[in-house]
Amino acid sequence: MRPGRTTRTATWNRSGIVLAALLLAGCTASGSRATTGQSADGSDPAAAVAPDPGPADAGVTGIVREVEPSVVTVLRPDGQGSGVVYDEDGLVITNFHVIDGARELEVQFADASREPAEVVAAAPEFDLAVLRVDREDLPAAAFASTLPSVGMQAVAIGSPLGFENTVTAGIVSGLQRSIPSSQTNPNPLVDLIQTDAPISPGNSGGALVGPEGEVVGINVAYLPPGQTGAVAIGFAIPSPTVLDVVEQLLETGEARDAYLGVQPVALTAQIVEQFGLAADRGVLVRGVADRSPAADAGIIRGDVLIEVDGEPVDTVPDLQGALRRAGPDATVELTVISDGEERTVDTRLSDRPDQLVPSGAQG
Repeated sequence: MRPGRTTRTATWNRSGIVLAALLLAGCTASGSRATTGQSADGSDPAAAVAPDPGPADAGVTGIVREVEPSVVTVLRPDGQGSGVVYDEDGLVITNFHVIDGARELEVQFADASREPAEVVAAAPEFDLAVLRVDREDLPAAAFASTLPSVGMQAVAIGSPLGFENTVTAGIVSGLQRSIPSSQTNPNPLVDLIQTDAPISPGNSGGALVGPEGEVVGINVAYLPPGQTGAVAIGFAIPSPTVLDVVEQLLETGEARDAYLGVQPVALTAQIVEQFGLAADRGVLVRGVADRSPAADAGIIRGDVLIEVDGEPVDTVPDLQGALRRAGPDATVELTVISDGEERTVDTRLSDRPDQLVPSGAQG
């Protein structure tokens, strides 16, 4: 990891959040696939095999069968990480920190073949990079266009510690998580997926997959248990962010994202009833980042956002879509219910922050 500025508070220093590091690990041989034996009645085995179930019907096994061919190992002279095939004509997505400073790169596919790779474009502030290999007809992964639900099944696939095609399973533990900048992580990361599917060094750039076989995120970071006492706390960049950033990179060579600085959560009927909120729709603000556009506009924890520029905001994706359409540097009008009163405030959105100071959003 390259050195960089640090802005973490004492609380975050105790947490010990680190980007999943590259390790000098050798490649292990791929295991052989199981074959189907003869059926009990001596008939043709193929006739006894049931129709191939979809990922949602076959559990983790089906998810792996669907996505494993699309997950690759990204090799560099001093280590390795993971990646996901984005386009059948040779585009691969990985984390920026996987390829940062590498003199040369190779991509190893699920069939154990290797191809030299070049960096097409990169967005360090999002920790994403796009690679190209001279190969066609690759098995491109399907990326989800919406955020996963908390509690949804999640499967991480990658090459931790040099063990290619490693699969770990868990759930989506949380959304809109943030990692401040530090010496090992000079660019803060926001709006991350949290998962308890175990993530280890070398998983970086690999796939976090939902129950339907779609990639819901690109694995990026974890809390090391030995330093923090954490048990299976990992993070992934959501697929909607990945799709937006990659599209911008391929079109213009750079990527920007509108930043408001709130931790939004869905406003459910149960929350409204239990806490006696005046709003019956909108997005609840669970936390506000210090020195963010939201903080400057007077948005506080417990407010409910119901409109952006007059357009209704009923879900977290509604809010994120509205901000993305507005873009960085745009001034937007937010309609907020605060202490039972409706009010409107104007705020100027920014790019992703150069630094991130934790607030009530984390706990």
